[in-house]
Amino acid sequence: MDHRIHQVPQHQALQLPAQQKPKNTAQSTVDFQSILAKEQELKVSKHATERMNERNIHLNDKQWQAISEKMQEAKQKGVTDSLVVTDQAALVVSAKNNTVVTAMAREEATSRIFTNINGTILIND
Repeated sequence: MDHRIHQVPQHQALQLPAQQKPKNTAQSTVDFQSILAKEQELKVSKHATERMNERNIHLNDKQWQAISEKMQEAKQKGVTDSLVVTDQAALVVSAKNNTVVTAMAREEATSRIFTNINGTILIND
């Protein structure tokens, strides 16, 4: 067996076609902003939707917007699961997933113990 090192001639580097840059960078910025907005959008789980329907809980757009904004603030402070209390309802919300997990009428919530939350948000209408 030959243990000598052999010189291998260098080959020309492969020439790959230049990647095309997007022509409209404003469009890509808008796309990113829409994706980010969608990611921050508060979702309602199937379970929470059923509970809200059963308990006749209706929140308007302004209330949902306030809840969503406060959840983003809470998330920035390290809250992962939160109890959100409004005049009408108490919602358990996962800040990690931006999802309302369950909901109950405010009157129902007064005699309950909430576990596995690490933050509370009070919203006055």
